[in-house]
Amino acid sequence: MKLRRWILLGVWVLSLVSISFYGGAVSYGFFFGVTLLPVISLVYLLCVYWRFKIYQETERRNMVCDQPMSYFFMLENEDYFAYTGISVRMHSSFSRVEEFPDNVEYELLPGDKSTYETRLVCKYRGQYDIGVKEVILTDFFRLFRLRHVVSGQIKAMVMPKIVPLQELASIVDLPALARQDALGNTETDILVRDYIEGDSLKQIHWKATARERKLKVRTMIGKENQGVSIFCDTKRYSGSRGEYLPLENKILEAFLAVAYFFAGKETAFSAYYGQKGIVKGHVEGIHEFEDFYHKVSEIQFGAEENLQHVLEHVMVWGELWSSGIVFCILHELTPAVMDITDRLIAGGIIVVIYVITDQEPMDYVRQGSLRKKIVVIPVEAGLEGRL
Repeated sequence: MKLRRWILLGVWVLSLVSISFYGGAVSYGFFFGVTLLPVISLVYLLCVYWRFKIYQETERRNMVCDQPMSYFFMLENEDYFAYTGISVRMHSSFSRVEEFPDNVEYELLPGDKSTYETRLVCKYRGQYDIGVKEVILTDFFRLFRLRHVVSGQIKAMVMPKIVPLQELASIVDLPALARQDALGNTETDILVRDYIEGDSLKQIHWKATARERKLKVRTMIGKENQGVSIFCDTKRYSGSRGEYLPLENKILEAFLAVAYFFAGKETAFSAYYGQKGIVKGHVEGIHEFEDFYHKVSEIQFGAEENLQHVLEHVMVWGELWSSGIVFCILHELTPAVMDITDRLIAGGIIVVIYVITDQEPMDYVRQGSLRKKIVVIPVEAGLEGRL
């Protein structure tokens, strides 16, 4: 396009020289023709800009990540002159249109329509625009180009997908290792932990208390807690949609995958997360999972949310101590969260932490132990075989 403009400018200069030195009807006709050419092209392009029509539609506005949805768009020329040089640009950051040809220019004669039917896939959970983003219009002589931003953008409401897991690879070896660790450091059949306000005085282990000079409480191994608790971090870590959408999508995807695993095995679990306050969900089995899924899909991430705050409050409530294993799904493993998980471990609870991050895995994994498993999951990685 720049080359054509330079060529036109050169021709215009030659026409100017022609009328300056030679004159005559031909020279003046040539000069005015070259001068009016870009004006006519620009007027034509503006007419196309204001009169151009595009229609697009999806099968429905509520979608699920990675599930293809029927989609079509139609270009239409309702005028009495031809349209040329029409290119379509799609929203591509958070969605993709299958088998869409790139760098294709459409030409529409008067009354013509061009329809493209395909499927559209949303990459991340959230609310954002999909489909045609803008149309690039070029004139006949390819001197000018205008961007036509499509009005009435399709705003999709995308729900997180559910990843079915055959097993949780992260906990296969934890129960046996945890029991071995407990038996190696306490009396036979007895696991002791630090006293927590609200514990019964009958559970105090006086020998351990005298030995360590602080209150210790008995937890009988023969009566291990069987409850499952899942904590989800709902803090927003960035102001850029391109950064927070993939991260939040993966956090909820992992949250639902763990929940669906236990629901599918008819194992009851409790789930906790922040929503300007602590939200608790309890699922007894697969028959209650659908309601839980819709609630999780509506989670709003916010900069003020704090997983540490949620953990501490649930510990104060006391019901967490009926859990045999606690899952934490988060983006940052802070010293405060590590301290809380250490207190849970001291109380005889197994802790599994899933850190959704692209940071070097070894920085986290080496902080694990027999009772605390830390699994790093890259933001764009699949969950199968990792959870």
